[in-house]
Amino acid sequence: QVQLVESGGGSVQTGDSLTLSCVASGGTFNRPAMAWFRQAPGKEREYVAGIGRSDEDRNYSEPVRGRFTISRDTISHDSVATTMWLQMNSLKPEDTAIYYCATGGVRLSDLRGDYDRWGQGTQVTVSS
Repeated sequence: QVQLVESGGGSVQTGDSLTLSCVASGGTFNRPAMAWFRQAPGKEREYVAGIGRSDEDRNYSEPVRGRFTISRDTISHDSVATTMWLQMNSLKPEDTAIYYCATGGVRLSDLRGDYDRWGQGTQVTVSS
């Protein structure tokens, strides 16, 4: 059973940076697609960024493209756990949300329904 734990959230000012981490344990080799989503108060959970099996297989939502960078350590058969990061630069108040990491199947997707394992979330608050 895959388990996900996020960390790294906090309260920052506009223009600051934060790096979120997500540790996935319990077998990620057969489910390399991992992603970050976020949910602001009163809004639907939205896709932020995702990464597939290779480092080249990455994509970002329009609001964060050019400011956020997703990365992950190498997945292998021997991996006990996999860590994924979200480097967030030039933060804006509209980035305020709970950030969740998720894992699904083999194919990278920006659809919430394609991910079946979720972390508990970490709060990011950006003040102006």
